[in-house]
Amino acid sequence: MKCFTLCLVSFLLLFDFWFQSVSSRNLSESNIQQVGLPPRGWNSYDAFSWIISEQEFLQNAEIISQRLRPHGYEYVVVDYLWYRKKVPGAYSDSLGFDVIDKWGRMVPDPGRWPSSKGGNGFSEVAKKVHSLGLKFGIHVMRGISTQAVNANTPILDTTGAAYQESGRVWYAKDIAIQERRCAWMSNGFMSVNTKLGAGRAFLRSLYAQYAAWGVDLVKHDCVFGEDLDLSEITYVSEVLSKINRPFVYSLSPGTCVTPAMAKYVSGLVNMYRITGDDWDTWQDVAAHFDISRDLATANMIGAKGLKGSSWPDMDMLPFGWLTDPGSNEGPHRYCKLNLEEKRTQMTLWALAKSPLMYGGDVRRIDPATYEIITNPTLLEINHFSSNNIEFPYVTSSKNLKSEYQHHIGKMRRSKKGKKHIHSLALTGCTESKAIGWTTENQSLNQDLERICWKGSLEIKNQNPFCVHKRDLQFRLDGENTHQEDYRGKHHLVATNQMRFCLDGSSKRKVTSKEFNKGTFSPCRLDTNQIWELNSNGTLVNSYSGLCATVKYIEANVVSGGIRSWIATGRNGEVYLAFFNLNEQKTPVYAKTSDLGKVFPGRRIKSCQGTEVWSGKNVVTTQGTISVDVEVHGCALFVLHCN
Repeated sequence: MKCFTLCLVSFLLLFDFWFQSVSSRNLSESNIQQVGLPPRGWNSYDAFSWIISEQEFLQNAEIISQRLRPHGYEYVVVDYLWYRKKVPGAYSDSLGFDVIDKWGRMVPDPGRWPSSKGGNGFSEVAKKVHSLGLKFGIHVMRGISTQAVNANTPILDTTGAAYQESGRVWYAKDIAIQERRCAWMSNGFMSVNTKLGAGRAFLRSLYAQYAAWGVDLVKHDCVFGEDLDLSEITYVSEVLSKINRPFVYSLSPGTCVTPAMAKYVSGLVNMYRITGDDWDTWQDVAAHFDISRDLATANMIGAKGLKGSSWPDMDMLPFGWLTDPGSNEGPHRYCKLNLEEKRTQMTLWALAKSPLMYGGDVRRIDPATYEIITNPTLLEINHFSSNNIEFPYVTSSKNLKSEYQHHIGKMRRSKKGKKHIHSLALTGCTESKAIGWTTENQSLNQDLERICWKGSLEIKNQNPFCVHKRDLQFRLDGENTHQEDYRGKHHLVATNQMRFCLDGSSKRKVTSKEFNKGTFSPCRLDTNQIWELNSNGTLVNSYSGLCATVKYIEANVVSGGIRSWIATGRNGEVYLAFFNLNEQKTPVYAKTSDLGKVFPGRRIKSCQGTEVWSGKNVVTTQGTISVDVEVHGCALFVLHCN
């Protein structure tokens, strides 16, 4: 133990040297493209939730090494709460069950990770993973744990002793922003003040420890999307940039992400989630088409990232043997997606060049799933295709002279008619769609001022979304030394429920539920419920720094339609996919001549090739490519065109 402590102190001293000064040798190595391709691997969450053990993890890793590593799957990632004791009363947002060291840092639960005993952390697991030819990743949360704050642990300095500044030792309560807790794990973690030297020292000590363990990837959660904490992302990126070996930096989750928001972080990281959690429902799969299109159009695929490239991440592939969201159970059920839906998901993920992280228990992977995730054409597209973009020139009509339909979805309405609901979303405050909030004199309560959304009202005669401003009526815990300036900021209360305040970030992060925003919960001193109305008509949330916008969504509607993506291969081949989002088998048509419209300077007259899933040869007939696509299915063509 003494030897380990001396080694750790030595490592921290070396890490501080890396962090403070970068030699010319380090500069040259930092320019190496360490993440030039979308990462590929396996993550434990979809199959095991938080309860995975060392034995189960290594069993999966061994099979991945044997069966998936030859196909480019090289990362194995332990998802969240690896530090939580698996005992009665413990669950995803419980308090007091975590294992922390004397510096307030999370360490693996020795009951589930026995090799971590004696201060080893994940070192032995990482060594085993590396011996299998794989790379090791872990999930981490924002900031500091509530448990560390309650214990008021001291902050570790790079000298191996407690951090001192201004003549005193600094502790967890000095750096914690207790009113900025993770919105969906409020008992778990909160932000740290990165303006303080002690706050930065704490984050530095975390990632120094992960590097010492041999970690190759960190999935940093509750810092992006509507949980955005740009200051922490920026500082962690700076710390990781000084580690003189490849290290992948991943962000999660991605609820409410826009291209503008992606541009805030893409240069700081290597992969970032662009939706909430994706589970095995068709609604979750279909919800990825719009955001993946928007990011491709904004040229975010493979943009410059941390010491390499960055990739919009569409979340794990929830195939095979799974658990349920937030469960205390391990894998116990089979994926609900049918074969066509799984092919659609894998094809879209490949064409959008998303990182491919398999989510099922690999010990029980079935032949059909294995065939999909190792399909050589899809893996070639995912890593080596270019010019990847949605292809708008498709139709479901034989009359190709009719107007092409970009979103052909025939909206199937219920008998209740065209009722619309408000959908509150968060977006970057510099975006035009964030502007539209105004104050009104009309109010049911004379003591409260009403503010309403009046920007870009798409629906005529639709009542505006309105809330009432109320002064903050809470005081901070006297033990919390961090004091934000909340002058000019307010709670926003519902018209008829003055005890309920508007939340910025939702507590559920499921992709298909993202439209259902604008929730109210009991008022509390929480930055997620604190807002500031600016003179330019923007409404800023203090938790994320993002601005509120409102959309009007038609209720009782099931979206369908057809979509298409296109890309080019390394040898000039054209990849073209048709997707059927309808509830019935649908013919899809495209003109061969239209393929050239998305490739500047290239004129295409005729094509021939194969359809991947059926294996059938394809020859254009009268300048047209056509196929009947199954319900929720897809067709993928590999074309050689003249």
